[in-house]
Amino acid sequence: MKALKVIYTIWFREYKTFMREKGRIVAMIGQPLLYLLILGKGITAGMSLKGSSDVDYLRFMYPGIIGMSILFTSIFSSISIIWDREFGFLKEVLVAPVPRWAVAVGKCFGGATIAMIQSVILIVMAPLVGISLSVLMIVELLILSFLISFAVTSLGVIIASRMQSMQSFQMVMNFLVMPLYFLSGAMFPMSSAPTWMKPLMMADPLTYGVDALRNVVFSETMIVVAGNVQQPLVEVARTAGLIRWSLSFDVAVMTASAMLLAVAGAWVFSKSN
Repeated sequence: MKALKVIYTIWFREYKTFMREKGRIVAMIGQPLLYLLILGKGITAGMSLKGSSDVDYLRFMYPGIIGMSILFTSIFSSISIIWDREFGFLKEVLVAPVPRWAVAVGKCFGGATIAMIQSVILIVMAPLVGISLSVLMIVELLILSFLISFAVTSLGVIIASRMQSMQSFQMVMNFLVMPLYFLSGAMFPMSSAPTWMKPLMMADPLTYGVDALRNVVFSETMIVVAGNVQQPLVEVARTAGLIRWSLSFDVAVMTASAMLLAVAGAWVFSKSN
């Protein structure tokens, strides 16, 4: 019960801190618009999917934009650990008679909640790119968003727990975040990647998260293919190699990754000074 109280308290603190930062909320609304309307539209104007002319590139990239939003928001949420260390709050928590691992788990839940809130904004924008929404699809996307963000936030906790300054954390994040994103298949399918890159993409946990998002996002949308025949977008994408694995496999890998990273994050944080 003490550990659960600690987890809830740290989670609630992260949530309240976020809600009090009005500028951060405004940026959270504007960032998905920037990703979708500028990045997505700009790249779509000069890009097409090789061998997949029936699938619009913006539709293909839309789940990747959700993944990018979750990645950036989640991994930078763990920067609060360094802030707390510099301003003394973390020292007070570490000397308190509470389990340290619960503090790390609370941080992970807090970062995951904030990232999930931002993903809601992008989910609402789905009709702008020709994606049909349903209640079941929204629920599935929220669950996936939370699972992905929990795993990524746990990774951020692992790194932040070993960092002593904001500058060193930002350097490591800049070196780590972009490879995680570009190797996730968010901007190009694994089927079109070079042979040497495919093992790296398969080792990236975000790859399975983006693939799971595509499985869900494409499930309710029908498109017209050759011969004016309507087919589910998910089937067309799977045939074209744009979706690599089944939803159940993606969820299983992401769940295992989230649990492993959370355990590692709790252990590293409990050993921090």
